[in-house]
Amino acid sequence: MQEPFETSTRDNRIVYVKAVDVSDLPTEVQGKIEGLEQLYAVHDSDGQQLALVADRKLAFVLARQNDYAPVPVH
Repeated sequence: MQEPFETSTRDNRIVYVKAVDVSDLPTEVQGKIEGLEQLYAVHDSDGQQLALVADRKLAFVLARQNDYAPVPVH
């Protein structure tokens, strides 16, 4: 599952990648996800979610392809 990834014109190019439990997502999003218990969210420095993807590696690749510097959140 991939959502559009919008780029920002701001100078801050750091994004944060964190694991998200599917059960914590809105019901309408949960209904679109099959067979996964966890996804990975990419957030900007203001906390706005930019993308939600099925794989941690994909989240990092997606960020780098859009000229962001991904940082993991523990």
